[in-house]
Amino acid sequence: MENRYDNRASRESIFQSIRANLASSVSLDAIEHELRHEKHSQPMAAPAPLLDLSLTALFKANLESVDAHCVVVGSETEVANAVGEIIRKLQNTKLLARRIAISDAPGLEQLVKQSGCDVDEIAVTPSASEVFRFDVGISQVQAGIAETGTLLLDSSRERHRLVSLVPPVHIALLDRSQIVGTLGEALLLLRKSEQVSPIVTLVTGPSRTADIELTLAIGVHGPQELFVIVNESA
Repeated sequence: MENRYDNRASRESIFQSIRANLASSVSLDAIEHELRHEKHSQPMAAPAPLLDLSLTALFKANLESVDAHCVVVGSETEVANAVGEIIRKLQNTKLLARRIAISDAPGLEQLVKQSGCDVDEIAVTPSASEVFRFDVGISQVQAGIAETGTLLLDSSRERHRLVSLVPPVHIALLDRSQIVGTLGEALLLLRKSEQVSPIVTLVTGPSRTADIELTLAIGVHGPQELFVIVNESA
C-alpha cells in the first residue's frame, strides 16, 4: 500500500511540474509566434488541389520532389530511346554506365539493345555475387503510387530485386495504366493477379540515410540515382 501511494505522489508531482511549465510558456509562445510569422503577414496562396493534376503529372511531381528523375514518353520506341539517352548521359559522369544488369521481364533485353547505347555488357538477372560489378540496373515495376511518387515491385512478376537495389543507378519502366492514386489502390491492383509474392519492394526516390551523424547521405544502402520512364501509351 505504501509503495502505491508513493507512486501516486510522484506521478502527481510530475504532472504539477508539467502544468506549471506549460503555463509559464504562454508568453514565450506569443513571442515565438510573432518572430516566426512576422514576415508572412500576407496570406499565402493555397496549393493547387491534387485533383487538378492527372495521375501521371502527380506521380512525376512527387517522384521528382524526392530527387528522382521522371521521363514521360508516348510509345515503346520512345521508351527505348529514353533508355539510350539516359545511359549515354551517365557515361559522361563518374557513374560510367558501361555494364548493364536487367531483370528477366519479357522483351526487356531486346528493348535495351534497341536503345542503341554502346555498353560493355548486358546481363539478365546476374547472381548476388556478380551484381555488385554492374553500373546500372534496369527493370519494370508493377505499380506507381501517385500521392508519394513511389514504385512498387512485386518479385513474383519478374526477378528484379537485386537489379533494382544494388547497382548505383536504377532505371525503372512503368506503364501509365499501372499508376494509381494510393498505396491501397496499388495493393488492390496486385491482388487481381493469381499470385502475389511475399516479397514486395516499395521504392521512393534514391536510397538515402541520415544514420551517419544525422547527415543526409544518398546511395549508401542502394541506388544513388533513380530514373523512371513512364509510357503513356500503355
